[in-house]
Amino acid sequence: MSGGYQFLDIILFALVAAFLILRLRSVLGRRNGHEGPTRDPFENASRREKTDEKVVRLPDRSDKPADLEPDAMEDGPLPEGTPLEVGLTQIRVADPSFNINEFQSGSRIAFEMILTAFAAGDTDTLKALLSPEVFGNFSQSIRERESAGETMETTLVGIKSTDVVEAYMAGRTAHVTIKFITQQINVIRGKDGEIVDGDLSEIIDVTDFWTFARDTRSSDPNWMLVATGSLD
Repeated sequence: MSGGYQFLDIILFALVAAFLILRLRSVLGRRNGHEGPTRDPFENASRREKTDEKVVRLPDRSDKPADLEPDAMEDGPLPEGTPLEVGLTQIRVADPSFNINEFQSGSRIAFEMILTAFAAGDTDTLKALLSPEVFGNFSQSIRERESAGETMETTLVGIKSTDVVEAYMAGRTAHVTIKFITQQINVIRGKDGEIVDGDLSEIIDVTDFWTFARDTRSSDPNWMLVATGSLD
């Protein structure tokens, strides 16, 4: 009889163990090595992941894009009757899944991802996130920096704001421009490691205007950076 009870105990423990394993899988999920990229800055917020906070400031940025409304929208109610409101409405009509709050959250992650890749000279990552024209400018800057034997050290102290300042449809392609105000520490070191530009003790405010675009009829949910500008 005791042997029968032991057998029943073993079965009971096995059932409990199986139940716990199934619960863990339901909560944590499983990875099999074939999931593809884990970062997609403009998919649903639940799919987005945090990136490092070590980034670089881009060189050769042009002036502020023309005809932008300053500080038009930052995580607040949509201004009614403005070109921005009309543009965002047109984008939602073309792509009902578009969510401006998720887009702004994704733009922050994209900002850090792109700058981090630029600092590291990671052209493979940049190529996947930038339009051909912008990628050409970025890769040229990387080549010039490497040829000069210079390195850039930029710490992103914080992102103060991300304002949506422009939105419109061009054919079937949606365009959204974000005004980023960030605090950074920037230095450039020469071949010998000495600082040739910038100050490690100085935190500066940097204002960038980045325009992202996406073909609303494409099955690819990713947005690409198609233009950059700066007040500096």
